[in-house]
Amino acid sequence: MDGKLPDATLIQGTDGNFYGTTFKGGDGSACNLTGSCGTVFTITPSGVLTVQHSFCSQTGCSDGSLSYGGLFQSTNGVFFGTTQGGGVLNAGTVFSLDMGLKPFIMQIPAYGRVATVNGMLGQGFNGATNVSFDGRTASFIVISDTFLKATVPAGATTGFVTVTTPSGTLTSNKPFRVTPQLLSFDPPSGPVGTQVTITGVSLTQTNAVGFGDRIPAQFTVNSDTQVTATVPAGAKTGKVGVETKGGIAISAGTFTVTP
Repeated sequence: MDGKLPDATLIQGTDGNFYGTTFKGGDGSACNLTGSCGTVFTITPSGVLTVQHSFCSQTGCSDGSLSYGGLFQSTNGVFFGTTQGGGVLNAGTVFSLDMGLKPFIMQIPAYGRVATVNGMLGQGFNGATNVSFDGRTASFIVISDTFLKATVPAGATTGFVTVTTPSGTLTSNKPFRVTPQLLSFDPPSGPVGTQVTITGVSLTQTNAVGFGDRIPAQFTVNSDTQVTATVPAGAKTGKVGVETKGGIAISAGTFTVTP
């Protein structure tokens, strides 16, 4: 009854649940094929499975059968998929599943540096009054009612993007990762215990600093553009690295560890 042969990849919806399809199984009474015609199902993170629909290919049924592919969620919140059989001339169908989920924003891509321009897909962008990256206001231009471009603002941190529209505020389906930049460090060399000033961009959310061979160092975040780190015991001559919630930045130059 709950389906079999889940060949397609699961996707996670904006409600946190996972959605998928099966090639066969389901309610056999709705199908004239041996082994039934497949299902669309939901499974919670804790493993509770619910069949949302059993496909039917009997005469008069038009929803399709034998779903080989997975689902994708449109920015209007609705899920879409395809079937291999059923429908007109048994040639397959395109179907939708509406679980009542809210519209959202999809970023293209979901990461970028400060000052880069990123695209966003959504609904109802005409008349938008604000775009924010984790609360930091950004400049933007509306291309159409479903697409806009925004510039990652200075001081932006990794987090969700919001767009304020005439009908309400839309939120991205995943956090936007603001990738850090490591521009320089000073001094260029020194023994263990040396205080090194690292200069860059998007350093506010720094959670690790390393010297050569990824040896972790004690550090202090001074500002969004500066971090001070202490050369740790065991450090070797090599690159300096900074890790933030948005990614990792590696220095172009090499820090030389002296005796």
